[in-house]
Amino acid sequence: MAAELEKLRNIGILGQGGSGKTSLGEAMLFAAGVTQRLGRVQDGTSVFDYEPEEIKHQVTISTAFHSLSWKKFNLHLIDTPGYATFLADSINCMRAFDGAIFVVNPSVGIRVESERLWGRANDLKIARLLFVNKMDHEQAEVDGRLQPMMETLEAKGVHLQMPIGVEAEFKGVVDLLTMKAYAYEADSGKCSESEIPGELKNAAEEARQKLIENVSETDDELLEKYLDGKELSVEELKKAIREGTRERKFFPVLYGSSTRQIGIPQLLEAVIDYLPSPLDEGEVEGKNPTTRETEKRAQDPSAPFSAYVFKTIIDPFAGKLSVMRVISGKVAQDMSFLNANKQAKEKFGQMFRLEGKKQEIVKEASAGEIVAAAKLKDVVTGDTLCDEKAPIQYDGPMHFSPLISFALEPRTKADEEKVPQGLHRMMEEDPTIEVHRDEETRDFILSGMGQQHVEIIVEKLKRKYGAEVVLKVPKVPYKETIRASASAQGKLKKQSGGRGQYGDTWLKIEPLPHGKGFEFVDEVVGGAIPRNYIPAVEKGVREAMAGGFLAGYPMVDIRVRLYDGSYHDVDSSDMAFKIAGSLGFKNAVEKAKPVILEPIMTMEVTVPDECMGDVIGDLNSRRGKVLGMETKGHNQVIKARVPMSEVLKYAPDLRSLTSGRGEFQLGFSHYEEIPPHLAEKVIKEAKARQAADHGEKA
Repeated sequence: MAAELEKLRNIGILGQGGSGKTSLGEAMLFAAGVTQRLGRVQDGTSVFDYEPEEIKHQVTISTAFHSLSWKKFNLHLIDTPGYATFLADSINCMRAFDGAIFVVNPSVGIRVESERLWGRANDLKIARLLFVNKMDHEQAEVDGRLQPMMETLEAKGVHLQMPIGVEAEFKGVVDLLTMKAYAYEADSGKCSESEIPGELKNAAEEARQKLIENVSETDDELLEKYLDGKELSVEELKKAIREGTRERKFFPVLYGSSTRQIGIPQLLEAVIDYLPSPLDEGEVEGKNPTTRETEKRAQDPSAPFSAYVFKTIIDPFAGKLSVMRVISGKVAQDMSFLNANKQAKEKFGQMFRLEGKKQEIVKEASAGEIVAAAKLKDVVTGDTLCDEKAPIQYDGPMHFSPLISFALEPRTKADEEKVPQGLHRMMEEDPTIEVHRDEETRDFILSGMGQQHVEIIVEKLKRKYGAEVVLKVPKVPYKETIRASASAQGKLKKQSGGRGQYGDTWLKIEPLPHGKGFEFVDEVVGGAIPRNYIPAVEKGVREAMAGGFLAGYPMVDIRVRLYDGSYHDVDSSDMAFKIAGSLGFKNAVEKAKPVILEPIMTMEVTVPDECMGDVIGDLNSRRGKVLGMETKGHNQVIKARVPMSEVLKYAPDLRSLTSGRGEFQLGFSHYEEIPPHLAEKVIKEAKARQAADHGEKA
């Protein structure tokens, strides 16, 4: 078993959108003979990007899996999204990696998505190779470009290769360890080994010397030998590179073109030679779910069973698939397990190995392997499954706050039932989707990681669940309050044959501090209003507050004192005093300087240094107040408070201001009085909406 584990590699393919990650995965499968033709994202023939939405938009939306065999080593490839909107999936799927290929596009450089992915890989101590892709594209000159990219990532790169040519002239690589050239025939992917071309000989010698220096610095024995002027063997260098890579002292750099199949066999060799197996990863830390004490579990097939569910897929045929990394022990069909997160027992049914959109049935899996279990009832992403006799719980997934929200309206009556069901299923797959009912505006709010994310959710709802919705900008939950004290009478007197209606109240209202809500004080003395009618007065006041005064928004932070009134022995009733209370409150509000309050949000906006001025200027134009700034790596974190109405569509605006390199987090802070000129606009819009609603009802 140890020998099999040593020959296993769980390899993530990471990098920002547009770097060519999926194309690289396709090239690796093709080079290994898994696919008979090279899948292309542009043609919709990729085995990784198989969802209709991925084919339509030509972007990876969800992490996909495949495997290949190379020189008797088994490689599980995990192709992750690279655009900011879908990055949460990539970050949470990293828990399944042993190592990663980090793909960079030299003509574009490093964007914030790469920095986020790189930082998370550092946190998880994932060993990485850097693959400089698209060397055949325009502006792919790497001299002078790669070093700033490594500095942005705060990483040390060690070049194992040197490119032969660049842009249209790129045709292969020089291996600086063996000092052999590997040239590729145009578009065929056929590679021939040869001596280094004469014009590159000196540059290759210099690059090899630099490689030896960099590698020797991390190994005392090798450094001593190097300083003594002794020749270092290829095997000695490989061993030191393997150790340095696995300990993340440096990151080997390789070159190629995935679409032209250049450098792919050499990359596969490097994955085997330098990236770790599950055996190399050692013990995994967790907690005892009962005592909460720290425990460690060896990644060993003979240890008690434990697995971490890092992703959920809803498959049209197999149903819900819980994708897990087996941490320790073995798992087999019909085996019972404990869900440590829910303290619930369950049993495994069918299990699969994922090969793109296809599934291959497997009977069992061991420590280090990635498998999907079908139709587990109570299991969700982030759960730990384990042996009941040796319980352990691993840390759950990172939580990501949604960045953009829309009001959701079913298109027809028939869609009303389908929408919640479809969204519930989609939320199992994608925990970054949030749906809630705004109790104040009565809107259903759909929140996601960006506008494209929300639009794709809507596309999937229609395709997979037959539910159509209309997206609207959500209503801002304004509130109303008063700025002065006032008193007024509220009186109902009706007589039209038979029993009449009589209720008489005197109310005094006064403002309360922010956040105090509502207080009702009964100050009636001498039986002016019988005790049994007092609750009806309060109910009338509460209903009047809920309906607002200026624009129909709920009223808050008001104390109401009921201090006098009168009643009629026959004509008074609960209903009469409820109406009288409502009238008295409205009459008093009219004299108490009513105002509209707007919700203020706290924001943290992370932007590159060079964009800071533009972003602060934009926040100021949105009536924002910048509270402070702090440096975080090569970025600035701007802390501000901004009215909600000004940031309902902030995500695309920030993307435009920062060329996609900015990101932000939003949270509710407090309510504040809206400026008078904007209050007029809000009142006007509310009255127009109310008139339209009455017109529809009529």
